[in-house]
Amino acid sequence: METASISIIKKELKNLPPEELHAIVTRLAKYKKENKELLNYLLFEAVNEQAYIQSVKEEIDEQFNNLNRSSFYLAKKTLRKVLKTTQKYIKFSESKETEIELLIYFCQKMKKSGLRMRSSRVVLNMYERQVNRIQKILSMLHEDLQFDYEDAVNEL
Repeated sequence: METASISIIKKELKNLPPEELHAIVTRLAKYKKENKELLNYLLFEAVNEQAYIQSVKEEIDEQFNNLNRSSFYLAKKTLRKVLKTTQKYIKFSESKETEIELLIYFCQKMKKSGLRMRSSRVVLNMYERQVNRIQKILSMLHEDLQFDYEDAVNEL
């Protein structure tokens, strides 16, 4: 079975009555947790982006508090998990400002975690990739926004 393109799906969704559209969206939410999380963001949290960013930062804090510092291997796995969660929330928002704020916050938490990043090439590369990603996104933003984030990026 071949999957239809997004444009074809959009056209078909426009032709559906609201009741059928409601049933399709509900069915989508049932099958995958990420679909339900995206719907939750779109329906309840997209109206207040700052509150959304704050709630994601709190979740990042909680995950960093659970960071296993006894084993560098386990700490590395936890860092990957935190980064994956952060990227998922960034994907929901699709806002470059949100992306920069969350990535800066992740890098700051990583720096303050007390892990010796220099002793693990994998962790150091993870950190450096995020800093490079921040700089790349920052270059695409308006000059005023670049100025707002410049100090935080320079600290990284």
